[in-house]
Amino acid sequence: MDRFSALAEPKRRRMIEIIAEKGEITATDISKQFEISAPAVSQHLKVLRKAKLVKMEKRAQQRVYSLNPKGVDEMWEWLSQMRRYWNERFDAMDALLLDEYNTMEKKI
Repeated sequence: MDRFSALAEPKRRRMIEIIAEKGEITATDISKQFEISAPAVSQHLKVLRKAKLVKMEKRAQQRVYSLNPKGVDEMWEWLSQMRRYWNERFDAMDALLLDEYNTMEKKI
């Protein structure tokens, strides 16, 4: 699943925030933070795992979740590329507008 699609759901974004705050947290403890069923929380966590945003480790009877740094880093790289692209576009527009302004000033 696409990482951005996975994060489009507010409950999943909140789960990511909770996991990030705690470092590691069990599915049960995540479930306690929501007013939805434990199976619904499990389905949301499954989507986050498939999107490679979180990692899950089984410890005895528990499933412990943590952020997947690689998945988060890949999103950050993409966002950084988009930011550079738009900054370049805005810089080009600024230069064009400044040039147009200077041309108009000369005519006055």
